[in-house]
Amino acid sequence: MPDLIDLIAQMQERQNLTPDNVEIAAAALASPEVPDQTKVAFLSALGDKGETPEEIAAFARAFRSRAIDPGVEAWSADSIDIVGTGGDMAGGFNISSMVVFTLACAGVPVMKHGNRGITSKCGSADLLAGLGVDLEAPHEKVRGALAALGFAFFFAPAYHPTFKHIAPTRKLLAAQGRRSVFNILGPLINPGRPAHILLGVFSEPWVEKLADVLDILGTRAGLAAHGVIGPDRGIDELTTATPNRVRGIGRLRQIEGFWRPEEHGFSPAPFADLEGGDLATNLAIVEALLAGRAPTGLTDTIVYNAATALWIVGRTKSVGEGTGFARELLLGGAVRDRIAATREFFKK
Repeated sequence: MPDLIDLIAQMQERQNLTPDNVEIAAAALASPEVPDQTKVAFLSALGDKGETPEEIAAFARAFRSRAIDPGVEAWSADSIDIVGTGGDMAGGFNISSMVVFTLACAGVPVMKHGNRGITSKCGSADLLAGLGVDLEAPHEKVRGALAALGFAFFFAPAYHPTFKHIAPTRKLLAAQGRRSVFNILGPLINPGRPAHILLGVFSEPWVEKLADVLDILGTRAGLAAHGVIGPDRGIDELTTATPNRVRGIGRLRQIEGFWRPEEHGFSPAPFADLEGGDLATNLAIVEALLAGRAPTGLTDTIVYNAATALWIVGRTKSVGEGTGFARELLLGGAVRDRIAATREFFKK
């Protein structure tokens, strides 16, 4: 049976990994017995070769199987994840977190999988914790949140125990300025297995590749999107401040190309409208948003994403059809009330 050293040699000869190879690699990467430098060499060789959609999907399956099952199968078929890969270095506000509350108010169950900020000052987990979510809630409480609040947050470290044996390797790679397959696995290994996804992608060339991965994994319907800020600069969000490279997934696979905000009834906004900061800054932005005092581009971008998600799950026939409904939920008090209910729910 090959080990990581054998697989490194294979990839250096530009040979792709088979699903069996990936399972062997996943077991080694998750093992405390394998030296970190060997893991670094393997992930570097994989990155140098270039990960294929089939390889990424195989890694996703391997680490899905190692995740803790939260027991939410009853909601999975109707649920959606609103998530970004991270790593865009754009400094944007936590748009997806506010979309979660908007969709929950619309009666669409949301299963969000995320972590604290790694490449940003405030990750989705940071903001949601600041809004009252207990990141370490037991599974029973998480299931209760789906029933009572319409959403659940799966804090990645609590559901992927094997990743503690990979974290030192990732730090070594980061010190070298290198990405690895683990930089894009997070959105692919949601332990709740929602059937739908709105995925923000850090880099335009990765939009098609990650859409292909999610097709291989059997996602029912979704959209991968990347906001193009400028040459070699973008954001892992669908925004009204950028043209957006999009690719459909599953039932929406025919969607391909660029979406511009005007096509869906929005005015183009300056990217500065979307900028966020640390937790305190972003909590203040939430207050301004709910009071109708946030920059127009930020409000519109949250509405844009929520309306797109309503279309993905089949609640509307077009993105434009859901924009008025999403805006009323966001600005009319429903989202504010849901945040208050979230604080109360996790206090008990």
